Amino acid sequence: MNAVSALRVFVRVVERGSMTAAARDLGISQPAVSKILRDLEGQLGACLLQRSSRAMRLSEQGRVLYEATSGALSTIDAAIEDVRGGAGAITGDLHIHGPVCVGERHLSRIVFDFQGRHPAVRVSLTLEDRAINLIEADIDLALRVGRPEAQDLIVRRIGASRRLLVASPDYLARNGTPRSRCDLARHGLIVSTTILSRQGTITLCRGRSTTEVQAHPVLTTNNPQVLVGALEAGRGIGTAQHLLVADHLASGRLVRVLPQDEVRASELFLTYPPTKFMRPVVRAFIDFMVPALRSIEGIV
Repeated sequence: MNAVSALRVFVRVVERGSMTAAARDLGISQPAVSKILRDLEGQLGACLLQRSSRAMRLSEQGRVLYEATSGALSTIDAAIEDVRGGAGAITGDLHIHGPVCVGERHLSRIVFDFQGRHPAVRVSLTLEDRAINLIEADIDLALRVGRPEAQDLIVRRIGASRRLLVASPDYLARNGTPRSRCDLARHGLIVSTTILSRQGTITLCRGRSTTEVQAHPVLTTNNPQVLVGALEAGRGIGTAQHLLVADHLASGRLVRVLPQDEVRASELFLTYPPTKFMRPVVRAFIDFMVPALRSIEGIV
């Protein structure tokens, strides 16, 4: 095996944390991975990985080699695929991370449509609401609700996701319809944990003016589907993203409350690691995804 291929194996072992996982990714046996690493260490005259029966960790020499080669290998791979992609169909693996609120319905549909146009593309789509290290997780691009704090990422604003006050007709028939913001104090609210302040308030917007309103939640949740389910069950008045309840509003299963007011919108961002050569499959998906996201009802 040549030096570049051996370095690819070494980098994959470091990133996956075990020879077994790296072997699975690379489609070779664990003993083969072990032999490649031993041969590489022999060629370099250095111990790269300190192994024990329970754990494996980088030696100082291994850390230096990993930091020097991991980025270089990514650049080489991207450059090769960039050249290949210029002359043929879009192919390759695409690793995407996104929030549940956008991903379950909208991002997944965009992925399906993209694969329909480019059937040779293989996609790994992870949906969760926690932020992750894109480089460590080998993610090509991610959607984020709220501006990412990491300074080592490319950040591109997609738009803002409108949030509305909504309830079921049944709930309002039983409890009355609020006519003013003050009336909300007499109702139980169903609130996303992402918009509730430390003081227990939510921000209502009317045009350019904003007002902090004390919330009295009967349910707080970080799961958008739980929130919508509670609204449909008539448990209270909720703060829901428009893109999640557009169909419910159109069918009458939910109705707006205080329609002149909206809850402060959540900004949506696209992030991806900086790279000199963006792979064609990543560039093509971004070009396809951004206008598709901006066309969703509720994204402004």
